[in-house]
Amino acid sequence: MTEPDGDPTADFLAEVRPEETPWRTDRPADTDPAPEAEAAPGRARSVVRAVGEAAPYVQAGLFAAWVATSIAESADGGDFGGQSG
Repeated sequence: MTEPDGDPTADFLAEVRPEETPWRTDRPADTDPAPEAEAAPGRARSVVRAVGEAAPYVQAGLFAAWVATSIAESADGGDFGGQSG
């Protein structure tokens, strides 16, 4: 049941395989992909990085505050602020 002229699977894969893209073949492998990206970061980039790194902690803090407020309201009988209507 084998074909005498070769492997049909290999022939099919050779037909459907895309050509190498130039961005993979033009650049030598030992060059740095983005040397300007490693330049000294400016003040704005430092601020953006700090905000991005702090975002999960801010979100966790807001969630903890929401939970604490919900617990305080339920312990207070739903009358938040301690004043009766």
